[in-house]
Order: sequence, then C-alpha cells, then structure tokens
Amino acid sequence: MIVAIDGTAASGKGTLARRVAARYGLHHLDTGLIYRGVGHAVLSAGADPANPAAAETAARALDPSALGDPALRGDAAAAAASKVAAIPVVRAVLLQFQRDFAARPPGAVLDGRDIGTVVLPDADAKIFVTATIETRADRRYKELRGRGQAVIYADVLRDLRERDDRDSRRTVSPLQPAVDAFVLDTSALSPDAVFEAACDHIQARRERRQAD
Repeated sequence: MIVAIDGTAASGKGTLARRVAARYGLHHLDTGLIYRGVGHAVLSAGADPANPAAAETAARALDPSALGDPALRGDAAAAAASKVAAIPVVRAVLLQFQRDFAARPPGAVLDGRDIGTVVLPDADAKIFVTATIETRADRRYKELRGRGQAVIYADVLRDLRERDDRDSRRTVSPLQPAVDAFVLDTSALSPDAVFEAACDHIQARRERRQAD
C-alpha cells in the first residue's frame, strides 16, 4: 500500500505521515529532507552544491537512513538544498529515488509537496493536509520556541505567507491537491482526530480497491 500525504507548511503532515506509517506497518519518507540530504553530502565531500556533477553523485548515493541526521535541519543544509534542487538531473534522480522507496514492500507513506500529483499519481490513498495560516503560524511559533529559538509570531506568520505564495506559484510542481485527494483541514482538529480521519479515508480506499 502506498499513501501520499501532501500539504502546506506547518499543517501537520509530517506528524500524520509518521503515525499512519506506524499504524499500517509501512516505510516512511519525509521527502522534504532528500534535497537537504544531497546538499549536506556535497558539502561534506568538500564540493560546491551548485556543481552538477558533484550534486548528481551525491543524489545517486543518497541513503534513506542518513535522512535522520540532525545536521539536515541546519541553515547550511537548507542553503545547499536550494542549489542542488535547481539542477535538473538531481531532480530526476531524486524523483526516481522517491518512487523506488515507495515500491519497497510492504509499501510506504511519503509526505511532501507533490507526492500525489507528480511523484506517485497512482498512490492507493492521497491526503492533502492544510489549516488556516494563523493556525499554522501558531504551531510553528510554538515549535520554534520549544527548541529554544527566539522568534516573533509576526515574523513566523510572514514567512509562512511568503512560502505559501512561492509554493503555489512555482512553475515546477506547484503546491495543489491532487484531483482525487482527500483534503483534510486540521485547523479545529486535535492530532488524534486528524489521525483518525486520515485512517478512515485510507481504510475506505483499501476497501474500495479490494472490491474492484
């Protein structure tokens, strides 16, 4: 079984994806980390992330087990990720990486921005997670404060607005729900309620496919 979970920033899709994967015994991939993983690997090799050959080599050698490295959450990895992501061959290699990951038995849950629309358009279940911009900003603000970072709510809100605009306007894989996705608004739902709603949808999809 393959489940695609897409959504806006700070909507809770990552937390949901991990819980769904655990519920069904599936592999989980946070696709937002793969470009960071490649960028970090290029830097660790002492190369320039903007170098196509170095970036392609790192992309082809990417190991899913390395995506848990805390260094991938840092600013250096983020900056490198933006450079490797602009290289077409890297995007092609990582697209196949995601599809190969999903094909591993017994299946997988992938979360990101274009899983249901581009990466895995034939996924067994597709969920698009969203919430109001204010709700998401509050969540991200509390998350960052919990990590000990000095942040201002207004800045977090502005950053999310700008990211939403970039994600929706980009020419390659713009952020949008697949036509057959279950749109799940988490604004007024507890994490457990979100999880149960997602599982209800997945179960319904499984039963429908089995009936077919």
